[in-house]
Amino acid sequence: MTRAPHHDPRTAADEREALSMPRGILRLPLVAGAAALALGLAACGGGNIDQSGSSGSGTAGGAKCGALRIAVNPWTGYVSNAHVIGYVAKTKLGCTVTYPDVKEEVGWQGMASGSIDTIVENWGHADLTKKYIDEQKTVVDAGLTGNQGIIGWYVPPWMAEKYPDITDWQNLNKYADLFKTSESGGKGQLLDGDPSYVTNDEALVTNLKLNYKVVTGGSEAALITSFRQAEKNKTPLLAYFYDPQWFFSEVKLVKVNLPKYTEGCDADPKKVACDYPPYALNKLMSKKFADSGSPAVGLIQKFQWTNDDQNAVSEMIANQNMTPDDAAKKWVDENPDKVAAWLS
Repeated sequence: MTRAPHHDPRTAADEREALSMPRGILRLPLVAGAAALALGLAACGGGNIDQSGSSGSGTAGGAKCGALRIAVNPWTGYVSNAHVIGYVAKTKLGCTVTYPDVKEEVGWQGMASGSIDTIVENWGHADLTKKYIDEQKTVVDAGLTGNQGIIGWYVPPWMAEKYPDITDWQNLNKYADLFKTSESGGKGQLLDGDPSYVTNDEALVTNLKLNYKVVTGGSEAALITSFRQAEKNKTPLLAYFYDPQWFFSEVKLVKVNLPKYTEGCDADPKKVACDYPPYALNKLMSKKFADSGSPAVGLIQKFQWTNDDQNAVSEMIANQNMTPDDAAKKWVDENPDKVAAWLS
């Protein structure tokens, strides 16, 4: 996942964030230079299924496990899942791990073609589930991650304090003028993140008859930079964001209440007029990999942790200038019981 006239003022620190990404949705944020290169997940995120960055060496144990290709989507929380699983697979199972940097749909395509083994944080995608799991049967569900995902519209804390009723969508038109930018065409601006993120925002603006225009921010790092600046400078901002997300520990963003989600209210993407559903995030594997006998299959299936666990790793990547592998190692070393359960 900028403020006034939208731009992407990424500094070296912001590029660090971008690397960690991520939702987000979302994410994205990390280190410049080497780290940025290693992560390249954030702002760039895109790419094709042939891109990969190697991590780990094939040892004798590697012959048993072989290659493990973990897709990496463009938000920091995903990077945390991927590198923790990858670090354990490399150090405990002897796998040779690579991290192809791809958008969400491209990752599904890669699993179907056999060039990617797993996606380790999936946010819904009913259309892709139907195509690849139900119809083609080239992808299989690998179980829940344990993370609870929330997507929504947020404002910086200062706005919720000054305009308490702004958190009710029915009052957004009253405040539309506050959010005008050079890119919003005389309407209020709703800032979105990476174009690959799950979003109903265009339909929501239309169907709720809101005087807003959706403007794409480009990455999780850009969203975070925008929220930081909006809170620091007390400038208006309404933007798409998501949880789990380490940034909430830095700035307590306030969610706007859209019409309550009910089962099926989002069945027709063009007619959506309700909030996003809660997401029980899950993992996916290619059918070929799931049937391969690799010990990494069991690791991925058993991998579960909490939003707090993920946010802890993401914060190390985004704010402490740690590479994803170093952050993964630190978390793994500090949580041996959880790791042991994944390997049992």
